[in-house]
Amino acid sequence: METQMLEMNESYNGLGKVEIAPEVIEVIAGIAAGEVEGVAYMRGGFASGVVERLGKKNHGKGVKVDLSGEGIKVDLYCVMKFGVSIPKVAQEVQDNIREALLNMTALEADQVNVHVVGIQFENAKQELEIEHEM
Repeated sequence: METQMLEMNESYNGLGKVEIAPEVIEVIAGIAAGEVEGVAYMRGGFASGVVERLGKKNHGKGVKVDLSGEGIKVDLYCVMKFGVSIPKVAQEVQDNIREALLNMTALEADQVNVHVVGIQFENAKQELEIEHEM
């Protein structure tokens, strides 16, 4: 299986080439999204849950990066906190990811799609903790 890499041509200095793996973009996007107030957590698949149970933090969880001829497409799957303005928080997530990618890699994302897959209710979390104490 061949790994798709993103080659950076703009800053070629004659010393060699610089390539960035899509997983690096996933980690940058995941951390940038997690920094936004109102995002409860990112939703990952089965594999990311297994990795976290083994004690390793998976910063790319809930992020899918697609590198195609059309550019960089980032899909983010997150759970928002109850009571926040979803459009406002989603816009902040998009802006934060675009800025982080530009600052760290000098790459611009063509699309940053935010998929809100759930809402975290604080009361339900507290009720669950009370049930475990009994």
